[in-house]
Amino acid sequence: MPDSSPSGQVHGLLHAGLLVEDLPRARIFYESVLGLTPCPRPELPYPGAWYDLGGGQQLHLMCLPNPDAGIDRPEHGGRDRHIALGVKDMDALKSRLDAAGVTYTASKSGRAALFCRDPDANTLEFVEMRG
Repeated sequence: MPDSSPSGQVHGLLHAGLLVEDLPRARIFYESVLGLTPCPRPELPYPGAWYDLGGGQQLHLMCLPNPDAGIDRPEHGGRDRHIALGVKDMDALKSRLDAAGVTYTASKSGRAALFCRDPDANTLEFVEMRG
């Protein structure tokens, strides 16, 4: 079937980039706590790490100065800029976050979702994906 969408229409998210101050600390969080596996990254003029999230989507950590450093963030991550990531087992994720001492809040909408912050205060939403 031919694609009937208008030319130039956005049709997917390829990657999200997050700024981090301390790459080794961020890698511990993303790899040891969240269980992400790094994927190849091209030579760039700053340190970073890339993670394959499946379906052609990636998460890019960029060790660069954060223009928002020191700004107060809302207590609940759902009221802050954030990225949402799908998880298969919310209880397993909660156990990993609890074991690492990472605080999180449940979605205020009643969905099977929670919000936490990485060590650099980037907000992550996790939504349980069934099926």
